[in-house]
Amino acid sequence: MVRLFVAIDLPEDIRERLRSPQEHLRRGSARLNIVDPGIIHMTLKFIGEVDKEIVGKIISALSRVTFSPYTLQVTGIGSNNPRQPRVIWCEISDGGASAALHAKVEEALLPLGISRDDRSFRPHATLARVKQSDPSLPGWIRAIPPGDFGICTVKEFRLKKSTLTPLGPVYETILEVPAS
Repeated sequence: MVRLFVAIDLPEDIRERLRSPQEHLRRGSARLNIVDPGIIHMTLKFIGEVDKEIVGKIISALSRVTFSPYTLQVTGIGSNNPRQPRVIWCEISDGGASAALHAKVEEALLPLGISRDDRSFRPHATLARVKQSDPSLPGWIRAIPPGDFGICTVKEFRLKKSTLTPLGPVYETILEVPAS
């Protein structure tokens, strides 16, 4: 079995700017799993565990997805739930372009038996996962100054293999699909 997901990697300069909010979160009393800044990305589609035999078909299906380059902006820090956060993320604004690309990826994978996500797509990149919350955590998140963490042009998306290790996930790019 292979664990796969489709992602847009954020450029290094944006990932570096996201270190500051991560460091702010570390100072709080909630227990968090902070994402290594080197691997911060926006997930377009989490595929999950699949048989190795289907990987070639996934590569073939995703290779046929077409999209135009578009701009995205990392606009601030938020969470999945303002009162009881489980995931803390950077918010992404792109005029709906990532949602449109997500829909194309989903459509391409559907014939392979990979079902659509049951939650609506919201562009974000995870900064931390909450292991043990604390009543002060929502305030810590709100205390991160709003700001512009950067703008970039999305010129490709990637199919990635994820290997879970005790030191955190290790990602390997299997396919890169360029914009047309």
